[in-house]
Amino acid sequence: MAALTGAVVLLAGCTGGQPGPPPSPGPATTALPPAEIPQVTPQPRELVRLGDDIAVHGRVELVVDPMADRPARDLATRVLRTAGAEDVVVREPGQPAEGVALSVRLGDRGSPTVTKTLQELGFEAPIPMPPEGYVLAGRGGPNPVLVLGASDPAGAYYAVQTLRQLASPGRISGVGVVDHPRMPIRGSIEGFYGSPWTHAERMDQLDFYGDVKLNTYVYAPKDDPYHRERWREPYPPDKLAEVKELIGQAAAHHVKFTFALSPGTSICYSDPRDPQALVGKLQAMYEAGVRDFSVPLDDISYTRWNCAQDEQRYGQPSEGAAGQAQTDLLNHVQREFVATHPDVSPLQMVPTEYSDVDDSPYKTALREGLNPRVLVMWTGDGVIPRRITVSDARKAEQVWGRKVFLWDNYPVNDFDKSVGRLMLGTYAKREPGLGDQLVGDVVNPMNQAAASKVVETGAADFAWNDLDFDQQRAWRAAAEYLAGDRLAGPRPGLTADPAVAESLLVFFDLEHMAPLANGRPWLEPAPALAARTARFHEMWGAGDRAGAVRELRPYAQAIADAPGRIRAGAAPDFVSDAAPWLDATVLWGRSLLAALDGLEARTGGDAPGAEERFRESARLAEQAGRIETIPGETRPHGPVRVADGVLDVFIQQAPGLR
Repeated sequence: MAALTGAVVLLAGCTGGQPGPPPSPGPATTALPPAEIPQVTPQPRELVRLGDDIAVHGRVELVVDPMADRPARDLATRVLRTAGAEDVVVREPGQPAEGVALSVRLGDRGSPTVTKTLQELGFEAPIPMPPEGYVLAGRGGPNPVLVLGASDPAGAYYAVQTLRQLASPGRISGVGVVDHPRMPIRGSIEGFYGSPWTHAERMDQLDFYGDVKLNTYVYAPKDDPYHRERWREPYPPDKLAEVKELIGQAAAHHVKFTFALSPGTSICYSDPRDPQALVGKLQAMYEAGVRDFSVPLDDISYTRWNCAQDEQRYGQPSEGAAGQAQTDLLNHVQREFVATHPDVSPLQMVPTEYSDVDDSPYKTALREGLNPRVLVMWTGDGVIPRRITVSDARKAEQVWGRKVFLWDNYPVNDFDKSVGRLMLGTYAKREPGLGDQLVGDVVNPMNQAAASKVVETGAADFAWNDLDFDQQRAWRAAAEYLAGDRLAGPRPGLTADPAVAESLLVFFDLEHMAPLANGRPWLEPAPALAARTARFHEMWGAGDRAGAVRELRPYAQAIADAPGRIRAGAAPDFVSDAAPWLDATVLWGRSLLAALDGLEARTGGDAPGAEERFRESARLAEQAGRIETIPGETRPHGPVRVADGVLDVFIQQAPGLR
């Protein structure tokens, strides 16, 4: 991933109770008047201007105490170099470097150095900080200061991630930030059907999660045979080696790699060998380095048992019997595995009834018998819910007997009514206040890993700070990320190309529609385009036909131009994921332009020219409609959709407008 665009860090360290010596004199530092504060994603709880921006140049020392781990140190070093430091000296407290232009500190919020500096700046931050929390405060001028103090290693890493976004070449904003997440679990669950992500895609996703402060990845691909059908069997050496590499990548970006094992299609609950086999495989993954585990029991039947012994022990298949059998299994895992490994996080599970808030014999069995430490996942009031509300989350807490952990089935596109869809809409209709009610929020992404970053960015922003969430702001942040901004990785000094970001937003709008399981939209199709076509019809109906065409034409041109600009400037993996939709968008954009040409010709009295342009428009639309998703990449496969219900309807209706 990419490189950052620059910053200054004064990250606070432990110094035995006394501030370290002042930096040795360096090149003169002139005041940098405050520039506009960059947008930080996720949105911090508090971000205020404290003074001039801080100049970055020459030799910089980075003073780091033991609380900040290697990923935070390395990221801070890259930030400083990209910001303009000619040389970065990394050292521990108490050994001042010579001839530095800026001294930088990283460490504990409670250290005397941080406390003293915050007092001097007149900026308040709590002690202790909440988990994953941090404070950042700085001011430029002749004696620049910038401190980053954190509650824990994750907080220190996130402080530097925020610093990265506050940077531009040669400077960093003179601001104060106090921040910590609203939800303790934030991330994604690779739980879709169809082509699993490649190893390279997973590695890239884990890098991206660090950028946007997501801290959880649940490995649960339905089409991995060793996850589901062949769950008892150990991973082959080559696959296990990949898992170990993923574990290391996750740790480097402060992401919890959560290993999920789904035995429900074949397990015999009453045969002691199967619970032992489950624990044995979890133990093998523990030895590989995993410390977070999930046992999903979704998408299985409780109208039949997998062995005769289960009927003898639990009775005829039923909701309540299935609930009791699963409770016994999960309690066994909790007792024999989780409780015997103090460094393992609370066990996660996905119930068979995961998508409503109605009580049942199944839920009663789990509510009354399941160990209270086990985390229960829930998809909202529906497999694909219309919205997710605080009220529904409270009802879920009542029926499960604990606060739930949201499995958000968006932007997943593996169900029948999602055929041909690339889900690039806003992260919407999740109610502010869920941070008080949910244990966490993980989204189920698409087969297209890079394209999933659009919704993942919104989910990261929401889960971090749902009370200040702005879906449009997060949507634009995703476009800027994919256009190469300071959030995106390995191209030093690169900032987002505004033209590419705008083209991405045009394209996102065309792929905004998200369907329910019955195909009806819970996110409307192409809202920006729909507003413009509605305005067109209003003007046309009022008699301003030339004005209607003239006003819509620039946006039609933007649609036609967007794919070329995206291909030239956006992240290559996103371009690859979106290739069929980009191909179709070019044709749909040209079709829309031809339809407008036809209307313009008709308005000017050129009937033959109008008919010719309408025929061309129809030909291009028909050609666009034949483009299909990449075989084997998307489940289900079929024709791609581009602003259907808006763009196609306008083009079909245009010849009839008089």
